Amino acid sequence: MRRRLRGARWPVAVLVAAAVVLPAAASAAADDARPTVDPSAPTPTAPYVGRPPQGSAPDGRTVGGEGLDTRGTVVATGTPALPEGLAASGWLVADAGTGDVLAARDPHGRYYPASTLKTLTLLTLAPLLDPATVVEGTAEDENIEGSRVGLVQGGRYPVSLLFRALMLQSGNDAANALARTAGGVPVTVAAMNETAEDIGAYDTVAGTPSGLDVAGQSSSPYDLALIFRALVADPVTAAVLATPTADIPAVEGRSGGYQIQNQNPLAGTPGNLGGKTGFTDAARHTFVTAAERNGRRLVVSVMDTENVPLRAADQAALLLDWGFTVPTDVEEVGTLVASGDLPPLPSPTTAAARTRAPEPAPQADIAPADDSSPPWLPLTLGGLAVGTTTLLVRRRARGTASLTPPDGPPTEDSRPRSGGGSTSTRL
Repeated sequence: MRRRLRGARWPVAVLVAAAVVLPAAASAAADDARPTVDPSAPTPTAPYVGRPPQGSAPDGRTVGGEGLDTRGTVVATGTPALPEGLAASGWLVADAGTGDVLAARDPHGRYYPASTLKTLTLLTLAPLLDPATVVEGTAEDENIEGSRVGLVQGGRYPVSLLFRALMLQSGNDAANALARTAGGVPVTVAAMNETAEDIGAYDTVAGTPSGLDVAGQSSSPYDLALIFRALVADPVTAAVLATPTADIPAVEGRSGGYQIQNQNPLAGTPGNLGGKTGFTDAARHTFVTAAERNGRRLVVSVMDTENVPLRAADQAALLLDWGFTVPTDVEEVGTLVASGDLPPLPSPTTAAARTRAPEPAPQADIAPADDSSPPWLPLTLGGLAVGTTTLLVRRRARGTASLTPPDGPPTEDSRPRSGGGSTSTRL
């Protein structure tokens, strides 16, 4: 099993020294490069024609088992008939406790994620940022494209509140402010891609912290379920997902205080643990959620669908209801992997033998087996290596921080503020 940079506690000077060798090593790793976004390409404005690319592990294997190597629908044997109305191009339902995948459609299809990618932003930044840190809003935050929670220049917002603004109302302005606090958008995106690789979400390629469409950005039904499973398992991030409301403080002369509400469409349904919606012109409607009933937890993801005949959240609700009727002893069709179950990264000689996925596979971040020397930095980060190193060295122990709402009582007559923005992004 490879040793990962994630969680390493090496002095910054040592890691920066390691980064110096990256240009020389980059050419050797070119064949193993992780799929990347292309900001210079036109912004996608429509869904894929036909199927999107299919993701795989670095060595070409199907993450979660060969039963998930399908572009169609796969269902565990001995289960009830699937509900009618499942119109999404890709979806997955799994037991969040055991990881057993009960059913899926195109589980590793690499679709545009829209704002469901913010689940990866939260998973990446929650252990890095002090929730008590106060972030000052900027003009860039105030004028960010797409959905906004209403940050204004000069406003002062605790990181804990920005996490809630990110998830409750899908604030792209909150995503931008959090990324700036973590070292900048490029550093944050690099850390998000490392997090995805670290948990086995190899179908996911982040290009923005908000989910705004960019060529090459992707996730999959499998990966969204994997990410959301991690969020609900962590008390800190689970608390963010379950928060019903939050109070945005007033900024004198600019904005009155107001309250925002959790826009999870399944909030209040039996045992729901949280949910994240997404919509862009290219992604269409996406959704990921989890619920607990009678001590059993399920996670469901839905990608590339329309609001008619059923919304993404309504299709997810049907899959949750179906999943809770499935006996716990059925033979699963696959599994949501744990980090210890990830396949090793391939060597350059095995890279040439890959039989699937036309995109380049993820790069190696192989470290010496001896703990006395530091791991290599991810080879594809290039000029971002130093900034990303600094961010990762500051990674905090997950679950040790208390997320607290901002001071001050809610304003009775306040309401959420939404930016005009482009129709290319929603929640």
